[in-house]
Amino acid sequence: MMKSQGIRGPPYRFPHGSTREISEMRSQSMGKPMEMSHTIFPRIQPHIYLWTKTYGKNFLNWHGSQAQLFVTEPELIKEILMNREGFYPKMEMEGYAKKLLGEALITNEGEKWAKIRKLANHTFHAESLKSMVPEMSSGVEMLLERWKDRIGEEIDVFKEFGLLTTEVISRTAFGSSYVEGGHIFEMVAKLTQITVRNIYRVRFPGISMLLKSDDEIEALKLEKRIKSSIVELVKKREKVKNNGEFEDFGSDYLGQLLKISHEADTKKRITIEQMIDEIKAVYGAGHLTTTSLLSWCVFLLAIHTDWQEKAREEVFGIFSSENPNSDGIARLKIMNMIINECLRLYPPRYKLSLSPNYVHCPADIFILTPKHGVQVILQAI
Repeated sequence: MMKSQGIRGPPYRFPHGSTREISEMRSQSMGKPMEMSHTIFPRIQPHIYLWTKTYGKNFLNWHGSQAQLFVTEPELIKEILMNREGFYPKMEMEGYAKKLLGEALITNEGEKWAKIRKLANHTFHAESLKSMVPEMSSGVEMLLERWKDRIGEEIDVFKEFGLLTTEVISRTAFGSSYVEGGHIFEMVAKLTQITVRNIYRVRFPGISMLLKSDDEIEALKLEKRIKSSIVELVKKREKVKNNGEFEDFGSDYLGQLLKISHEADTKKRITIEQMIDEIKAVYGAGHLTTTSLLSWCVFLLAIHTDWQEKAREEVFGIFSSENPNSDGIARLKIMNMIINECLRLYPPRYKLSLSPNYVHCPADIFILTPKHGVQVILQAI
């Protein structure tokens, strides 16, 4: 089937498929020192780099017994992402990823997706974000105050930006602070590390039921503790609302989630499990992606001091010594260019997985049906 459409790839190896070969290639590439270069793709995804050159832009490999079709052609990716007829459902989460993401906006489809998408659009609309700028500025001021005492020292900016994004997200989305939300961020970060560590490890059905690995035991404990902490956060907001301090649970993301979880119309209501998954996703995905972006921006500006100076001149030209405001931020053209370039060079997410449960799709893409059970992965190169 695949060969008839010109799709080739590394041979299947029982029982791990291609995963053992991938792990070995990644260990070799990541174990070597790297020179200052933006060419990081061969280092972090050496198997895709090699196999696109060996088998072509679209190739087939194996995750255990699961066939995976990697698509890297931009036009074909665009065609698939259009997905007008719903030919390509999102991949169902399982294992560690299920514990990390659950049934959140980024994994849901259909009515579940529509409910949360509408709410997220309202909460994170441009007008709503404007009201969050003072809280964001306050978080940055706290960061800069800490740095003043460390002039001349080496600073781990990834760690520092992690604290900053934790504080900002806690304040703006959940009406709390780092002290209250920090432990949730830390647990989600640990669960993320476990998930990433096990991406290329194949677990066979039944074995996990009888014999759990240390990572599986730790992931289960973290999942329970994260859920318990989020439930406490929810109960605290409900108590505040019942005391009359908030109307309709508040206007932040937590308040909006609570509001639709108490909807009288059951069709519009979300379950407590869905709400926990949404909160967990924001704590995890929102925190890590923003921290990564800020860190890469600082890294690139440290290398390209000419652009650092251009950005500084623009910021002082618009704000002088005043705190940033939403209107001025919208006029930061050079900073916007720098951020977009960082996202181009170091995207926080480099691939998108789609479900193997296809219906027929147009022949000029690929004819895949459920019986083939092929997982499609769109890969940016």
